[in-house]
Amino acid sequence: MSTLVLELRQGDMMIVNGAPIRFRNRARIELTARARFLFGKQLMTPEMANSPARRIYFALQTAYIGDHDERKIGLDLARDLIREFGEATTSGMVRELLERALKAAEADQCYQALKLARRVMRHEEVVLGLSPVASVSVPEDVA
Repeated sequence: MSTLVLELRQGDMMIVNGAPIRFRNRARIELTARARFLFGKQLMTPEMANSPARRIYFALQTAYIGDHDERKIGLDLARDLIREFGEATTSGMVRELLERALKAAEADQCYQALKLARRVMRHEEVVLGLSPVASVSVPEDVA
């Protein structure tokens, strides 16, 4: 793995390998080994998981950053939620995105799965007229 350099501002939050970290000062850190991490703006709280696509994102998030037991539970839940959503939707594009997300999660590429789930969330917001979850964003250029 190549080194990943992250610059964080005072007050930023990050979860690394399941541990929440809040930065008291501006910091520049290097991740020199593989780590499961999300920034505060990428995190979805249980209260925010209030629609089918958002529940899928939350389950995949748990599969990515939870501890060993939580990751298994999150992946199992994601499988069930993706199956249910796939059966309910009329969109072939959404079914394909969800299938790709599940395959990525099962291959331990949960960050990629989250990016795909975020696309499904945006689709759901448009179709159902929901307000976007502004605080949950997964940048396309960080993996």
